[in-house]
Amino acid sequence: MARPVTLFTGQWADLPLADLAQKASDFGYQGLELACWGDHFEVDKADADYCTAKRELLDRFDLQCFSISTHLVGQAVCDAIDGRHQAILPPYVWGDGDPDGVNERAAEDVKNTARAAKQFGVSVVNGFTGSAIWPLLYSFPPVPESMIEAGYQQFADRWNPILDVFGECGVRFALEVHPTEIAFDIYTAQRALEAIDHREEFGFNFDPSHLLWQGVDPVEFIRAFPDRIYHVHIKDAIVTLDGRSGILASHLNFGDARRGWDFRSPGRGKVNFEEIIRALNDINYSGPLSVEWEDTRMDREHGAREACEFVERLDFQPSNVAFDAAFAD
Repeated sequence: MARPVTLFTGQWADLPLADLAQKASDFGYQGLELACWGDHFEVDKADADYCTAKRELLDRFDLQCFSISTHLVGQAVCDAIDGRHQAILPPYVWGDGDPDGVNERAAEDVKNTARAAKQFGVSVVNGFTGSAIWPLLYSFPPVPESMIEAGYQQFADRWNPILDVFGECGVRFALEVHPTEIAFDIYTAQRALEAIDHREEFGFNFDPSHLLWQGVDPVEFIRAFPDRIYHVHIKDAIVTLDGRSGILASHLNFGDARRGWDFRSPGRGKVNFEEIIRALNDINYSGPLSVEWEDTRMDREHGAREACEFVERLDFQPSNVAFDAAFAD
């Protein structure tokens, strides 16, 4: 059976969920990965009646849901909070904006997201962790190793109590390995796992786009963490270095043609999805392939429909017989 093709709703949160569900069904998707913002999935309202109503809405459009996603609130758990965070956080998490309070309220909301996921009947919550040490990426002024160690210790101190709740709920947290997070490539992902003693509640939402532009082979990430790929995003990117811009993107926003790299609609960038599907087959990943559609230079409805068709053509099951078995005695 082919893996279900779903659409992550985070980039569509300006639309009511009922409107997006109709569109996604028309585009050909089998399900939605619900973002915990907009009206798509509101953690603070997620009692039994709320969750039942959400399921009934999805059922009307013959859509499944395998995961919910708390990228925005999760970001505030480990970050050094500043004014930017107010724009991405719900008012009840932002509160008075006091940084310590925001960190604490964000952590409690992620715990509640695990409880809401259990109530809703999904076993994976995707999201971000934030990072106190991402600003130290370029080591000047020189960064002592003790500061990096302190950043991973802070991550462990703040996320272990959250993961305790995930464990109680039978839900797993899947970090989208991504710039500004505690893990953004293979080595930092290894270090994050070590910081929390490899506990099973914590794994990864594999998204090849964030690895590609850094020069990290996405297939090598899958092979490095075969038992930790808890969810998969289908998202593409392209590097467009022209001798003027650099890989750090020159403070140019997404969609600016002068950038050294950008996101592209799936199949229109440089991610080798063929090899990714083969690697996912090798590790027996059977979960959804969730399109996270971001291409600011393309109409999103055109892109989302095209992306669904692309992923359906792309995916295949591994063979259950060796190709040369017919020659055996």
